[in-house]
Amino acid sequence: MKLSILIPAYNEEKTIHLILDKVLEVELVGGFKKEIIIVNDCSTDNTAEVAKAYIEAHPAHEISFFEQPANKGKGAALHRGIDEATGDFIIIQDADLEYNPQEYNLLLKPVIEGHADVVYGSRFSGGTPHRILFFWHSIGNKFLTFLSNMFTNLNLTDMETCYKLFRTDYIKKIYFKEKRFGFEPEVTAKISRFPGIRIYEVGISYYGRTYDEGKKIGARDGFRAIWCILKYNIFDKKYLK
Repeated sequence: MKLSILIPAYNEEKTIHLILDKVLEVELVGGFKKEIIIVNDCSTDNTAEVAKAYIEAHPAHEISFFEQPANKGKGAALHRGIDEATGDFIIIQDADLEYNPQEYNLLLKPVIEGHADVVYGSRFSGGTPHRILFFWHSIGNKFLTFLSNMFTNLNLTDMETCYKLFRTDYIKKIYFKEKRFGFEPEVTAKISRFPGIRIYEVGISYYGRTYDEGKKIGARDGFRAIWCILKYNIFDKKYLK
């Protein structure tokens, strides 16, 4: 079995090599092997150069690099990564250091035990470390999750989380539109439509960044997420390619 780790990157020259170190350090349970797919979203810094140098320095590992022709957004980078993935399961990993790759095994456990097709990593459940940052961000995240749950009839606690693990044969069938952070509510709305799909959630840690440290998501993306929840649950229900 193989886990495809998708890393969308935009202007992460300071952290891309650090997160790759952490990903390579992980020993996956259940005999899973790793495939790492980096999609550079036309960064204006040295992200591409750092990533390519890292790949050259680690030839024994399965790491692929893809370059977007223009800056299209995180969602578009993930679309590309999903298309390129060859693993049995896919997990999303941001190029910063907000999430801990050692916790991949927490998400894989329900899969290996034969319970889950999709696993979300929740920053708001469990006893793991959680950096204290923005009050209104946490309220916004909980509101978006609540609104999403109203339409999908799921009981997630963290719809906006980065750590989402999918069976590849499900997610490759989805018809995606959102090119930025709207990917999160869109994929949640569409993955929930598969008949009989088994969705689980596990608690994870969160080492959040401030805007000075490189955080990119903002209020505009929050309002877009509200629209995406309404759009893909009410007005645009097509979910298969």
